[in-house]
Amino acid sequence: MSEYYYELTINPQNNYELFLELLSALTNEAIEECEDGTLIARSEEDLSDVEFGILEFAKRLNINCTTTCIKKENQDWIENYKKSVKSVEVGSFFIRPSWEEKKEDKIDIIIDPALSFGSGHHETTSSCILAIDQFVKKDNEVLDVGCGSGILSIAAAKLGCGVDICDTDEVCINDTIENFKLNNATFNNSWIGSANKAIKQYDVVIANIVADVLVMIHKDLKKCLKDGGILIVSGILDKHLDRVLSKFKDLKELEVIHKNEWVTVVFSK
Repeated sequence: MSEYYYELTINPQNNYELFLELLSALTNEAIEECEDGTLIARSEEDLSDVEFGILEFAKRLNINCTTTCIKKENQDWIENYKKSVKSVEVGSFFIRPSWEEKKEDKIDIIIDPALSFGSGHHETTSSCILAIDQFVKKDNEVLDVGCGSGILSIAAAKLGCGVDICDTDEVCINDTIENFKLNNATFNNSWIGSANKAIKQYDVVIANIVADVLVMIHKDLKKCLKDGGILIVSGILDKHLDRVLSKFKDLKELEVIHKNEWVTVVFSK
């Protein structure tokens, strides 16, 4: 273990997922997602170049983002990081890191911190899990579009569903596969890409992405949904909700879940 390590703190004013995705691409280290929207990366390698990339990204998108990069004395930050990662209870599910004990009266999901998005703490993830808890039934065929860590598809699999997964990032596919193994759960098919590569229709389609992508792929999401099927979309900021809803106005709106500034919407076809 080195004597020192570097800690990079990132506070984007908005577009949290975009910064998380970029940070994941720029470093292979574990990333801490704080409840206040702060991202923290720690490494024994200098993170100054990563900080530069983040700030240039923010500048090009005209997003206010503050960063700090500090060299610190190494005091086993991995163990300190583990202590900072807490389990979370969402509906019938208990989402925990592998070093915490499960709850016997809850459906157990193990998600260790990794490069891909989705630990259950962010509003979009927890809202999607609430929607899955309410609307997804045993033996449903489910497609998780933009699977991230796989937490949503694992939740569906734990309910007895047949699950397919896809993501445009191969790292996310690999993380999801490992998390399925960690949870002793199974999925059917996976591919690198989006809903447009689906070769069948599903009872449930889940897409926790960002508003701009949902608008872009709305036709593909509806195309791979069975008649009477359930569509769960999330990653939507309040200010973008109307734009997203306008693309799905041909579907029946079943529920809108608000958590702080984030929105999850459930439709039926």
